[in-house]
Amino acid sequence: MIFTIIFLIFAIIMIPLAMRAVTSKNITHSAIYLMSFLFVLSALFIYLGASIVGAIELLVFIGAVVTLIVFTIMLTGGKELE
Repeated sequence: MIFTIIFLIFAIIMIPLAMRAVTSKNITHSAIYLMSFLFVLSALFIYLGASIVGAIELLVFIGAVVTLIVFTIMLTGGKELE
């Protein structure tokens, strides 16, 4: 029972983060929402017992991909969508 409740808490946190990552008008905020979503996803993987997948999620996606996205946004001067 507690396993299901914790899983649902993770899911309830992840859904708004994913929606905000897609619908945000500010691209920097969108990247931050994406990073938060991926962090909660890796926590969910670790909670489900797939610690290797969770660690890879942290290292590869958050450590490399999101950092590259944020670096690109800062270099190009990411602006708000109209």
